[in-house]
Amino acid sequence: MRTHNLGYPRIGSQRELKKACENYWAGKISLTELLHAGKQVRQENWKLQQDAGIDLIPIHDFSYYDQALDTSLMLGNIPSRFLPLVQQEKKSFPTLYFAMARGYQKGDMDVTALEMTKWFDTNYHYLVPEFYKNQTFSFVSTDVISEFLEAKALGINAKPVMLGPVSYLLLGKEKETGFHRLDLLKSVLPIYKEVLDNLNRAGAVYIQLDEPCLTLDLDESAKQTFREAYHYFAQECPGIKILLATYFGELGENLPLTCLLPVDTLHVDLVRAPEQLDDVLKQIPDNMSLSLGIVDGRNIWKNNYDDSLIIINKATQALGTDRIWIAPSCSLLHSPCDLDMEMNEKVLSGEVKRWMSFAKQKLSEVVDLSKIATLQPDKETENRLAENRKAHQSRLSSALIHDLSVQARVAAVQDKDMERGMPFDERKKLQSTILNLPLLPTTTIGSFPQTKEVREARAKFKKGIISKKDYADAIRTFTQETVKIQEEIGLDVLVHGEFERNDMVEYFGEQLNGFAFTQNGWVQSYGSRCVKPPVIYGDVSRPAPMTVDWINYAKSLTEKPVKGMLTGPVTILQWSFVRNDQPRSATAMQIALAIRDEVSDLEQAGVKIIQVDEPAIREGLPLRKVDWANYLEWAVKAFRLSVSSAQPQTQVHTHMCYSEFNDIITSIAAMDADVITIETSRSQMKLLDVFINFKYPNDIGPGVYDIHSPRVPLVAEIEDLLCKAMMLIPVGQLWVNPDCGLKTRNWDETVQSLKNMVQAAKNIRSNE
Repeated sequence: MRTHNLGYPRIGSQRELKKACENYWAGKISLTELLHAGKQVRQENWKLQQDAGIDLIPIHDFSYYDQALDTSLMLGNIPSRFLPLVQQEKKSFPTLYFAMARGYQKGDMDVTALEMTKWFDTNYHYLVPEFYKNQTFSFVSTDVISEFLEAKALGINAKPVMLGPVSYLLLGKEKETGFHRLDLLKSVLPIYKEVLDNLNRAGAVYIQLDEPCLTLDLDESAKQTFREAYHYFAQECPGIKILLATYFGELGENLPLTCLLPVDTLHVDLVRAPEQLDDVLKQIPDNMSLSLGIVDGRNIWKNNYDDSLIIINKATQALGTDRIWIAPSCSLLHSPCDLDMEMNEKVLSGEVKRWMSFAKQKLSEVVDLSKIATLQPDKETENRLAENRKAHQSRLSSALIHDLSVQARVAAVQDKDMERGMPFDERKKLQSTILNLPLLPTTTIGSFPQTKEVREARAKFKKGIISKKDYADAIRTFTQETVKIQEEIGLDVLVHGEFERNDMVEYFGEQLNGFAFTQNGWVQSYGSRCVKPPVIYGDVSRPAPMTVDWINYAKSLTEKPVKGMLTGPVTILQWSFVRNDQPRSATAMQIALAIRDEVSDLEQAGVKIIQVDEPAIREGLPLRKVDWANYLEWAVKAFRLSVSSAQPQTQVHTHMCYSEFNDIITSIAAMDADVITIETSRSQMKLLDVFINFKYPNDIGPGVYDIHSPRVPLVAEIEDLLCKAMMLIPVGQLWVNPDCGLKTRNWDETVQSLKNMVQAAKNIRSNE
């Protein structure tokens, strides 16, 4: 029985890679220093997995930004707008790499980044490949070869990992008409062959090709593309053993196709879809091994050894021990690094910690399960098995989990509790009279730059260096300055800046019952952006108001309306590590009631606009369409429950980012927010094509510039995007705003970008 891992967190246990990248972008360290930092993280990850007893260790799961971007560079898929940059920067590969990820603005050179969107239903973002008709490819980035040789020299039993060719194509977008991106398979496969041949010559035996798209609904064309790709590899690369990795769901109707692909080993996700095992065992051919994704790569709860062993034993009885591999369900990229770093019981109680497992601990779980299943446990493994059983029994019986009053309140919710009480058209008339906003009102999404000074004040307060009063005074100063800047810029609807908030989910979780927190539970969201998800371990309720004081303070500083800023129930759910002992829908309703209480308190405090952000509602959508209706029903209900206590004259906003809306636009409309703001700038408003056939009834703010890039948009550029939006949406329904919050940006670029945005809105108003 072989053990392996699909991927490991690449940020470093102390976020070393994040810090190195940001220092490199800021010009504080050299390229040599950045590459050294990356090498250290890589090698420490390899050694850690080797020491844990993992048989096959992934390499090339490391990335300075994103694995899809790395694949684009490997294949030479470099959009033409970046080619002048390559020439100007004397073929500086890191400059090109980060320009594709973040955009580039220097002198006369102004290049927009690749579009970015969510990786399946996770909170990770990938850089979307761009494809053109008759496009050619070439083997450009050789990182996968050099990293394999690097690992081999260190005595690592390395398994190169790459995004498979079909999923790579499916996850991209056509940038011109007249072809389908799958038409490019024949051009892509020779480059993959060249890579595989090089790896084979270097000594690689097993190569992991990730094809997560096999868990999606596929048409016959896509299925045929999979057949062509893997029969090509079998014929052209006979010396390589391919481990085909699927994850995030079940293979379903794609199982017969997958089992007929000529690969050595198939990996299936038995955490997300344990029910698929029986069908897999029936259909897997005699010459194929099976990798059991048995340890949850996406959550932080300890594996239940007894339950997992039942699954492993069933598989070994059917196929034999030699054909079974044990692994996490997916890459551990989506898990924090090391639970051992959580040493402060004031932050994470010992009882809750006892139920948890991070990436490092999950490696031990994989190895333990293999040893126990093959009847080879040592004393240490036996002790961990006993502790595992005690931890699960402790969780089942803990008084921390259940709050009967919360459960009763959810049970009492009725359909009328989800209604605003007045149609949108009538609400809009009331709101327009009260707010008196101009055509194309301008606003931001919520957060403003979390500068070094903001972070230092928070750190000093947490360490006890400054008092609670001193910290509050500092936050008031930041808020006051931000309100003044917004007034000077000329924004119509202001925000308080969210300086008191460490994170848009963590901040609320810290004030809700049923949540736990970590000191170092960081997970990569995109590039250098890391988040520290809260842990929902029990029933959720709100003991006291969470935002009212700060919004009231900001409101006292200006005559302009200030939005109350909240995070919605589905996003809090989606961006947390969620308890797995009850349906997610039940937890969402508990959170919705807590947010509903906060909406009522804000309204009573005189706040006229309340924004309840739901950027994660699309990413929570199940991968298979057959499961959509159930999810959308409870997700929409949760949002409506959270805001329907607001009176008709109170304007309710929501925000969604990086979402393909076409298939769920009716559900978004059913949320009945007065104003929705969405990301559209990286797609050049292409996401608005959905409104060609669907007449969205409420107001909408399509993002007019990309906040994930440091470049400052030109006034004319923003005007052009607004004009595109006006072709699809009546101008009376349009708001003007950035794509997302401004937390990660610096003040200089933020102020200039917002000035340009306001000026663009004024220019268009003058022509209406």
